[in-house]
Amino acid sequence: MKAGKEHRVPLSEPAIAVLSVMSKVRQNEYVFPGDRRATLSNTSMLMLMRRMNRADLTTHGFRSSFRDWAAELTDFPSEVVEMALAHLVGDKVEAAYRRGDLFDKRRRLMKAWAEFCTKTSVEQERIVALRRA
Repeated sequence: MKAGKEHRVPLSEPAIAVLSVMSKVRQNEYVFPGDRRATLSNTSMLMLMRRMNRADLTTHGFRSSFRDWAAELTDFPSEVVEMALAHLVGDKVEAAYRRGDLFDKRRRLMKAWAEFCTKTSVEQERIVALRRA
């Protein structure tokens, strides 16, 4: 649920592969259990980046990277990208008439994102490494 509304997420093949691996090491009902708790906390990614000495990164930056990639390197409509991020699209009038969630278009978007993220380093000449120079 996002803002009181169901948010379905289409999974790419690499994402499904991660879930497959995690199902084999499952410790409880959660896909990604926390260290000391049953679930990951809302600061788990922040703590991971701190342990990696990456104070220059934010968890929201990952979402921003996706948004920038979609806008700069793809032809997907903005509304598809915004819905993938679970953002509201349009004004109140448009929202009142919007019944669908563009799931099939978002599935294609997630497939393209997965392909981009899993390219070899030779193919990623425009990607900047997440480490300090």
